[in-house]
Amino acid sequence: MLLTEFNTADTTDVRPLLTECLAVPRWADAVLAGRPYADLDALQAAADLPLSSDEIRQAMAAHPRIGEKPAGGWARSEQSGVDNADAFTAANAEYEAKFGHVYLVCASGRSGDELLKILRERLGNDPATELAIAGRELVKIASLRLAKAVTA
Repeated sequence: MLLTEFNTADTTDVRPLLTECLAVPRWADAVLAGRPYADLDALQAAADLPLSSDEIRQAMAAHPRIGEKPAGGWARSEQSGVDNADAFTAANAEYEAKFGHVYLVCASGRSGDELLKILRERLGNDPATELAIAGRELVKIASLRLAKAVTA
């Protein structure tokens, strides 16, 4: 979608695009409320919002595990560099047992080995720190998705 279309389209037409980028209604509402945007940088700046703990948990529920190949959608291309899915099975289980949610990281452009290393490093975090990191990663993912979905 072109930025000019994004700026002028009916809210009901744009909201699904935003919720595909990040499944957080408050985030989508805030981005919608900022229209019209002068340029893509302004749109990206508006999308860079901190998320609450509840919003992070809600958005994580919409994400597949790293290492599991999703059938389609954004995550399939974002995880295209993950070629060691078997190594993630045990690591994901350990992570989820410790934190109670999926390991979330902005995977675009990263190798499976790099993502696995990050997961293992993050196992040393306490739950509150890890949830905050996951929230920042969600916003990074949303920003990348929005940049693909809305163009000049």
